[in-house]
Amino acid sequence: MNTPETAPTERPSFYEALRFWLKLGFISFGGPAGQIAIMQTELVDKKKWISQSRFLHALNYCMLLPGPEAQQLSIYVGWLLHKTWGGIAAGALFVLPSMFVLWALSYVYAAWGAVPWIAAIFYGLKPAVTAIVVFAVIRIGKRALKTWAMWSVAALAFAVIYFPPHAPFPLIILGAALIGLARGHRAKDEGESGEEWESPEHAKPSLARTIKIIVVNGALWWAPIILAGLWLGWNHTVFKEGVFFSKAAMVTFGGAYAVLPYVAQEAVQKYGWLKTGQMLDGLGLAETTPGPLIMVLQFVGFMGGWKAPGRLSPIVAATLGAFITTWATFAPCFLWVFLGAPYIERLRGNVKLSAALSAVTAAVVGVVLNLAVWFGVRVLVPEHGVDWFAVMVGATAFAGMLKWKWDIIPVVIGSGILGLIYKLILR
Repeated sequence: MNTPETAPTERPSFYEALRFWLKLGFISFGGPAGQIAIMQTELVDKKKWISQSRFLHALNYCMLLPGPEAQQLSIYVGWLLHKTWGGIAAGALFVLPSMFVLWALSYVYAAWGAVPWIAAIFYGLKPAVTAIVVFAVIRIGKRALKTWAMWSVAALAFAVIYFPPHAPFPLIILGAALIGLARGHRAKDEGESGEEWESPEHAKPSLARTIKIIVVNGALWWAPIILAGLWLGWNHTVFKEGVFFSKAAMVTFGGAYAVLPYVAQEAVQKYGWLKTGQMLDGLGLAETTPGPLIMVLQFVGFMGGWKAPGRLSPIVAATLGAFITTWATFAPCFLWVFLGAPYIERLRGNVKLSAALSAVTAAVVGVVLNLAVWFGVRVLVPEHGVDWFAVMVGATAFAGMLKWKWDIIPVVIGSGILGLIYKLILR
């Protein structure tokens, strides 16, 4: 039950909230767990703009959606406080700072990545990224795997995605949700009683509103992609990236760590937009920027345009590829939230929703473990045998985050410096 310390005060003005969303876009380091923790501290504990129970209910819904749950949570809260424009402001400002920073880093990488000192930095980054993914498995697992049934779901998810024929993400998520519903797993009571204010008028679902959202958001989502096809041709890299990442946006459950195997399989093996090592480099770059970690997909889009620019210059094609990838990745997030949030508001306290969430989160643990193994094999045991420097850096980074609570940014920066020293000075 809400206490006086957690009971929300008056809702903020739009411009007061706008200042916070802008600030959040620049300080949201640490991946989804860190970003959600920041919003918990600022929105619930300090500013008291939303109750703990309502915050958790919104988070539960966002965790069931494809795409970055932290960014979708900001859209949900922004929409709840200030209608559609509130959600647009919250979601857009969550992404924009990292979009520009990552574009600049991607250009430096594409233009000068072969320079020895830059290659040395990324050599140190790769084992650190592997350690970060392993740490994410443990962090998520502690929260999600509390019963033997959830351990079983995680193990099953890992098995069906790791071993051939490699089950697709949507099937894994759907199966996990059905298992949760069948078991009737009861989530812990979050203390829903004593809500501070009833759902506002705009949060009440209606058929007319639902149709309008689908039409408007769908048109905005696909307009830049279709225009790219009409302008550059239906076989151009930029158009293909828009279509591919639009499809990915509908099946990428579990956040960036879960989506990377799927993207790597398609972008590396099928389309040839980049190489496996470059995918790891991109994740290292994304780790150094604020915003959702799934921004690594923008790097993939940039590199694809740079490698196959067609009649455009590499930098123009890469920039368009980065933009259309980011657009296709995040535009659907607004659709999912605006479409489903009014109905989810009616389901606060629903036990079946909590049951499905628990099983899906457990499945995500298995998917992320698959990514950890995928990275680990390629980084620690490459074709020429065990890379003992990578093993040392990865083990140190992992121990530091687990035992001494090192933040991700110092880990990434320190590992890059170690790679630079090892490659250019010690060897």
